[in-house]
Amino acid sequence: MLRIDEYKELKKRDLQYAKEIVEKINSDPRPGVKHKESRPITDVKHMLETSAELFGDNVAVYQKFIKGGEYEKITYKEMLYKVNALGTALINEGYKDRRIAVIGDNCSQWAVSYLAVLCGVGVVVPLDKELNSSELEQLIVQAEVSCVIFKGEKLEKLFKNMVAGGETIIKKLVRMDAIQDVKEVTALETLIEEGCDLLDKGDTRYTKAQIFAEDMSILLFTSGTTGVSKGVMLSHRNIAVDLMVSPTVLKVNDWDIFFSILPLHHTYECTCGFLMPMYKGAAIAYCEGLKYITKNLEEVKPTMFLGVPVLFETLYKKIWKNVQNQGKEKMLRNVIKINRKTKKIGIDLGNIFFKDIRNVFGGRMRMMICGGAAINPEVLEGIRNFGINALQGYGLTECAPMGALNPDSAPKATSIGIPFPACEMKIEDANEEGVGEIYLKGGNVMLGYYNMPVATEEVLQEGWFKTGDLGYIDDEGNVIITGRKKNVIITKNGKNVYPEELEYYLSNIPIISESMIFSEEAEKGMDDLIVAAIKLDDEEVENALGKEVDEEAIKKVVWQEVDKINEEQPFFKRIKKIVIKKEDFVKNTSKKIIRFAEGNKE
Repeated sequence: MLRIDEYKELKKRDLQYAKEIVEKINSDPRPGVKHKESRPITDVKHMLETSAELFGDNVAVYQKFIKGGEYEKITYKEMLYKVNALGTALINEGYKDRRIAVIGDNCSQWAVSYLAVLCGVGVVVPLDKELNSSELEQLIVQAEVSCVIFKGEKLEKLFKNMVAGGETIIKKLVRMDAIQDVKEVTALETLIEEGCDLLDKGDTRYTKAQIFAEDMSILLFTSGTTGVSKGVMLSHRNIAVDLMVSPTVLKVNDWDIFFSILPLHHTYECTCGFLMPMYKGAAIAYCEGLKYITKNLEEVKPTMFLGVPVLFETLYKKIWKNVQNQGKEKMLRNVIKINRKTKKIGIDLGNIFFKDIRNVFGGRMRMMICGGAAINPEVLEGIRNFGINALQGYGLTECAPMGALNPDSAPKATSIGIPFPACEMKIEDANEEGVGEIYLKGGNVMLGYYNMPVATEEVLQEGWFKTGDLGYIDDEGNVIITGRKKNVIITKNGKNVYPEELEYYLSNIPIISESMIFSEEAEKGMDDLIVAAIKLDDEEVENALGKEVDEEAIKKVVWQEVDKINEEQPFFKRIKKIVIKKEDFVKNTSKKIIRFAEGNKE
């Protein structure tokens, strides 16, 4: 702990750094960058306290505390008080500077727990509730977690067994959804009440806790698409930089309502769908679960929606399916064509003709942001045709997570966006087509991988983070991703085949639900075969071919569509073999296909 005068000097330097970031943003001449949309923040605690000061009576959270009940409201002032109370109680219990895991469904209790640990107690370790017991235990041991704040009976049994087994250093279990203490488990509300009493008595150990912006404060584990989870070390500064730069590309208002459905332990949802709205004074509405999406959208009428490709694509397909079932497809397509023209002269017919479609999203939706993986550009353009701005961004856990984002004023469906102001991006080792590895640099880049110095050195060089993604920057400054470096198939003639490119073409075939491209060794002297593993959309197959259709007929239709793709490709890129899968692809908890998983090529 620093002396008071030393700490004040440190925070002055932190504030000066934040001001310099904002100055760089405000001097960025690119047309997609908005000025005066950010305030300087030194760390997440500074963000939370200033937001409570600026937006104190604004609703911070909408949540149903009773399943099927009404949405209840929590203001910014109330959130800050709960955070301060819980943080005070955790320090009083002896958890200052400890590692504390937070795990459970999206809810205000998760948010309060995360913020309480981060803003003055110790290091917060968000964990995925979908992991199996052995994976969870491994990560808890690896992260040296001494306290777990969790939700649900299933996790309670697991953690009780872990404590009883004595194989971890867990000393305390706190359950978010418990209403009273039970043996070995403390109710979260009990701790908050204890903290309230301590605050009322003048306890300032938490509220005056020293925050070191550049130290590891968050330990996030990657989803492990290659089978190995890395602990990504993030600091307050990493988060603060992302919060300051992103609203200058995509405007967030203090009246916006974010619809929260993606898991909060993922840095995409945590930074963009939780901390970002809190920075800007907006509200967060927690969805009750996937099967309640439509109902909750109607109830809360949000304006902002963060999703992943599979979610956007599913919603988009359902809309068109309903239109087709009503026999209105031709009419709708004609209206869309006409509306594109009338909008150019300031007349938007969508308010009349697309009202029912917009009501599917609650009726007030203005912005849908896709991240996590590449999305079919036609889906984004299709949603925009309905009068809702839809765009995609790009990020990695190692960048907390933001790397690029489309400006809301001029989004490009085929691009991941523009490099963020006050941060740097370059294309390294570009080939003759201008495609190379994307490198990122800035205050948002991680400290490194936890206890993995060799892996850290491989990706961090002189402040530049090697993303492992391949792409190029077009003449207008938009970044185009071509694929992952480790996924590239190099033919015997030295040509590069990007699996993601062919998978995108396959995604445009209605009867194909998902696909994965890989190579297979061919006969001696021949180039390796490009193989497409395909999962069919059974409903679309039935619509196209009828119920009674054999496998050979289906395969024939698939090949007809694939041949159309092949005609547009050079010979080395052409798909030579098709594998139609009966079972779903093996995926990680982020719903990304694990390319090297056993069974995905069969």
